[in-house]
Amino acid sequence: MDWLKMPPLASLKAFHAFAETGNVVQAGASLNVSHAAISQQLRALEKHLGAALLDRSGKSMTLTPAGEKLARALHLGFGAIGDAVADLMHLTEDRPVHISLTASFAASWLMPRLPAFQLDHPDIPLVLDPSPELVSLRPGGVDVAIRYGDGNWPGMVSDLLLQSPIVIVAAPSLLQGRVSMTPDELSQLPWLEELGTTEATSWLARQGVERGPRAGRIVLPGNLVLEGLRAGQGVTVTARHFVEPDIKAGRLVELFCEPGERGYHIVTGDAPLRPAVKVFVAWLRRQSGRM
Repeated sequence: MDWLKMPPLASLKAFHAFAETGNVVQAGASLNVSHAAISQQLRALEKHLGAALLDRSGKSMTLTPAGEKLARALHLGFGAIGDAVADLMHLTEDRPVHISLTASFAASWLMPRLPAFQLDHPDIPLVLDPSPELVSLRPGGVDVAIRYGDGNWPGMVSDLLLQSPIVIVAAPSLLQGRVSMTPDELSQLPWLEELGTTEATSWLARQGVERGPRAGRIVLPGNLVLEGLRAGQGVTVTARHFVEPDIKAGRLVELFCEPGERGYHIVTGDAPLRPAVKVFVAWLRRQSGRM
């Protein structure tokens, strides 16, 4: 199809509206424009096509044979477009809200709160995608991501959900009564690390420790890291929020803390959100004040 020869869409819409209503006033009302604008578009369309689409000889305009042919084509074309858009919107509305987040955040923060969301919104299905990897947020894919950082992700919209410093913690049984250790001493203990990350090695490197964990490193899903941590199987790096009750109860010892403005953010793309996604994001924001 030679798109350069196609008439402007505005003139086709004006003609379609006139053909459907048979009246320039009603056609204008259906498109929220004046009847004069409709008349102008009709004349522009006839000029563009070089064909008379309307018979103006009587008291009211009627379609010529050429006009009736175009009217039938536009009825089918705009009808097919309308049906396709409606189908796509219906499919989009039915698609679950897809959430990307780490396994540790899902297990420690989100999962305990989800029954309340499901009680209030039983018609909104959710898909939790636990992974430490950063994902692209685009229409038809992941709708919302929960990411840890300073909130500065180019091209993304982020809202702080949970501010929490990073801490280095271990169980008293692993530390054998010690309540403080240097980074070099910590490097001689086993470490637990969430699958897909290098937090242990990265933290030790920032402290000037050339070698990583010398007693071994166990890599496992985030929800299992905390279980291993409490069982004394290794040292780990985590958000303080997840282990605060354990620290207060003496089940874990906080060895280092990296204060700052970092935390978990609600991250969405810059495209308009589907209604179900808006509901879930608004619910997340309301949860930010709850422990």
